[in-house]
This record gives sequence, structure tokens and C-alpha cells, in this order.
Amino acid sequence: MTETRKPWHGVLVATALPFDTDLNVDYDAYAEHVRFLAGAGCDGVAPNGSLGEYQTLSEEERARVITTAVEAAPEGFTVMAGVGAYGGLQTLKWAEQAAEAGAGALMLLPPNSYRATEEEVVEHYRLAATVGLPIVAYNNPIDTKVDLTPSLIARLHQEGLIVGVKEFTGDVRRAYEIKELAPEVDLLIGTDDTVVEMGVAGAVGWVAGYPNAIPASTLELYRLSTSGNMGDLERATEIYRDLHPLLRWDSKTEFVQSIKLSMDVVGLNGGVCRPPRGPLSPAVHDAVVRDTEAVLAKGYK
Repeated sequence: MTETRKPWHGVLVATALPFDTDLNVDYDAYAEHVRFLAGAGCDGVAPNGSLGEYQTLSEEERARVITTAVEAAPEGFTVMAGVGAYGGLQTLKWAEQAAEAGAGALMLLPPNSYRATEEEVVEHYRLAATVGLPIVAYNNPIDTKVDLTPSLIARLHQEGLIVGVKEFTGDVRRAYEIKELAPEVDLLIGTDDTVVEMGVAGAVGWVAGYPNAIPASTLELYRLSTSGNMGDLERATEIYRDLHPLLRWDSKTEFVQSIKLSMDVVGLNGGVCRPPRGPLSPAVHDAVVRDTEAVLAKGYK
């Protein structure tokens, strides 16, 4: 019997969120994008993450993004709701809303209103865990100023508060330390430009940005990188070299605008961002277009 995929495993796309010309959320276009990603073979979506511009949404909009994703998702397709917030009570509210909407898992940043202590971070995850959905911790100390160190991740897992971690530091060495301290915790790739390295280190998931624009080739890259078959790494490395100039935009400050621009270039609905994210500078705009067109010219899609 084939083992059932855990909801937080595989390629879960951190979905970009479409806005209309008045900067209102285009829920119909978002539902269409979720269905597109499912049809392309992705394993799920992670709405209301940083790429989804959740910080700019009203409470009503944020809730409706989750319900829209759940309603658009086919059977077996995961919605892992981002429930990050400044405070624990806010996070608890979003965790409860995601559970009521039918999400299959939660993605949770530590509290990010200030540099919380370890005990405060643990309590933050305890609050969210009361809802009962599996939680993937999201470690992004670059933006939150709170570092989920390998020892803290191990503590959260040992207390039964998290099932895995989306590791966004870009430091692949952490993957090995995390697995040494907590062998059962699941590693999820958090940066598009570390797919092969994290795959070799044992990642079982990828909270991904660039599948928004080029799902087929990024899915192939992920599956080759995580197959456990060393023979697949040669082909994975070939794809990786070709895609890497584009994938590394996922780790730049302008990653939201860049991925949306790449979506526009390939004929999808990327579009504008809400303030404070403004248009890309001409130089960055041209570089993203150039990198996207170079990938398309090599047959990737």
C-alpha cells in the first residue's frame, strides 16, 4: 500500500495574490490560480504568507483568501494557511478561522512585534496548537528578528507543537543540526535557491515561490532533488543551474514584485502589489524579465 502523503509534504506554493486595478483582491482570479497550480501537479498552496502580502490585507480579506483557497482546492490538495501575526491572540484567531474553513495545516511565524524570548515563542506556538491542526513553523529571522534556532525547533517539536519547519535562513547547515536534535521533525525548503542542497539534506517539502510562474520545471527539480536517488542529482543539477538566476529572486527584498512580474512574462496573472511594495526599479525590472525569458527560451515552463 502506498503511504498517504502528509498534508505538509511536497510542493506547497506560497501563492501570490492578484489585485485588480483598484487594488482590491481579485478572488475569482485567485481561485483560478489555485486550480491552475493543482492542475499543474503541485501538492498544495500556502496562502497568507509573505508572498501573499498578508500584512496588507484587512481581516475580512485575509479570512476570505483562506476560504477561497479551500473552496478552489481539489480533493487531496493541501491548503496550509499562513497564520502569522504580531500577537498570540491574533494568531489563535487566524488558526481557528483556518480550521473552520477546512485548511489542512498551518504555517506559523514566531510573534514578530518585537524580539520575543524563547519562552514567549514557545507559548505563541502553544496557543496555535490548541486548534489541533498540524503546524509548520516558519523561520524567517531576516524579517521577524526572531530566530527559531535548531535547539528551539527541537524543543517545539518535542513538545508536540510543530510537525516541521520552513527554513528560510538560506543556511543549509542548519538542516543537519535540526535533524540531529530532532530526527522526526520534517524539513521544508523555504528559499527557492536552496532546493537541491536542502533536498540532499533530507527535505520532504518546499514552500515555494517560483512554481507560481513555472510549475512544471520547478516540480521536476524538487522531485529529482528529494528522490533519495543519487542518480537523479545529475539531472537536478542541470535544471538547477539553468533556473538558479531566476530562483534567487525569491530571496531578494523585491521577491513579491519579481515573482509577480515573472508570472506576467509567462502569461499568468501576476499584476501589481499593494503599498508599501511599489514598482520595481527599471534595472531590476529588466533583470527579472531577462532572467525569466532566458528560462523560457530553454524550454522550461
